[in-house]
Amino acid sequence: MEVFNTVGRRKSSVARIYMNKGNGEIKINKRGLEDYFPSVVLRMVVNQPFVKLGLIDQYNLKVNVEGGGLKGQAEAIRLAVSRALCKVNLENKALLKKEGYITRDPREVERKKYGHKKARKKFQFSKR
Repeated sequence: MEVFNTVGRRKSSVARIYMNKGNGEIKINKRGLEDYFPSVVLRMVVNQPFVKLGLIDQYNLKVNVEGGGLKGQAEAIRLAVSRALCKVNLENKALLKKEGYITRDPREVERKKYGHKKARKKFQFSKR
């Protein structure tokens, strides 16, 4: 049985997935999908590539994800799944790219600067 492993990143989250043929079982950090992502929206984000290609319940996923928040982790998993599905069949790439699932979103949080309140916001200036 062939195992497809890929990496997906989003914000400060990194997801490593191992995908193989199966019955649709998804384990994230040794927990079930419903247990790890209580929000229906985040579960939907993880399953979007499968839904788009009509491959629901055909692949098992074992996911190790770390860093960031739940939203960033879900989108990192989505990118990794999309990349793995492209490894399975290159024809999948056109459909997934059209939806924007293949593109790595490069936006990161800008660091706070010295002498500023936040990344760009400054302290209030007082003339007197």
